[in-house]
Amino acid sequence: MIGIAEVARYAGVSTATVSRALSGNGHVSPATKLKVETAARELGYVVSSTASSLASGRMKNIGVVVPFLNRWFFTSVVEGAQRALLRNGYDLTLYNLTGDGIERQSVFEHFLLRQRVDAVIAVSLELTEDEIFRLHALGKPLVGVGGLIEGVRTLAIDDIAVARLATEHLLGLGHTRIAHIGGSQHYDLDFHLPTNRRFGYEAALTAAGIPLDPELDEDADFTIQGGYHAAKQLLGRPHGRPTAIFAASDEMAIGSILAARDLGLSVPRDVSIVGIDDHELAEFFGLSTIAQFPQGQGEKAVEILLDQLHPGQHDQVELNTPLPVKLIVRSSTARPGE
Repeated sequence: MIGIAEVARYAGVSTATVSRALSGNGHVSPATKLKVETAARELGYVVSSTASSLASGRMKNIGVVVPFLNRWFFTSVVEGAQRALLRNGYDLTLYNLTGDGIERQSVFEHFLLRQRVDAVIAVSLELTEDEIFRLHALGKPLVGVGGLIEGVRTLAIDDIAVARLATEHLLGLGHTRIAHIGGSQHYDLDFHLPTNRRFGYEAALTAAGIPLDPELDEDADFTIQGGYHAAKQLLGRPHGRPTAIFAASDEMAIGSILAARDLGLSVPRDVSIVGIDDHELAEFFGLSTIAQFPQGQGEKAVEILLDQLHPGQHDQVELNTPLPVKLIVRSSTARPGE
């Protein structure tokens, strides 16, 4: 079996240089790194994960914690994170917290605190002071995605501003009777995303001088089915039907499009619909939306985390990093009656 000494002789460098080049720990010039990687590849040398972890004190493994795994947004963030981790020679261990609070307690009190992961990415989880303290006490770097966490490097979009932008898109087209489909109190947990997006919707209407109408507000569960049923209630009314719908997620917006079609309504002639996310099905349904690039969020989280694991390689980012969004106009929105 080929060892590190053989690679060093073949590349004409020291074993310490081979170790630094292949582990990413310590400075090695790009030319030397390429020479070592070429030698290792030609000799068929594979770094022993056990030996590497013993030498560095690290497992080359990152824990990613998500509240749901059956939602497009969370799987997209995980996919982006995994892609970035693979590029940097790290494994990913996924913890899905779907279930009761005991599951979450077990993950943070036992699994993450064992020497199984070097660092943690928490997606859309508003961590408690105790959870943060336990991780920091063991020297495990932490990055949060989805909202601001005190004392933790975080990535987040401004949910109020994003919802306001989506609603202003409809207002700019001339709509004044705009309905809102958001999350119920059951989903208003970590970072209060449903409430913040409702605030953005209401702020846009108020700024335009349009009074808020509780009859135009329906709760759903951030799924296509939930959006479908909520839109059926809004669009099935014989009087006072909205000419536009802002849905707080693309999945609910897609459900709204399907509900409109089942009721014999034309999108966007009879009702315009806009969402948030830029879901993988958004283009297929011609959905106007606010893109928030979840795969890019996962990749950025890894970049910030690796900067903490290998300090000095990049400039340190701000504690709270705002994420980019973009209005994408497709065929689901138009001027009223067009």
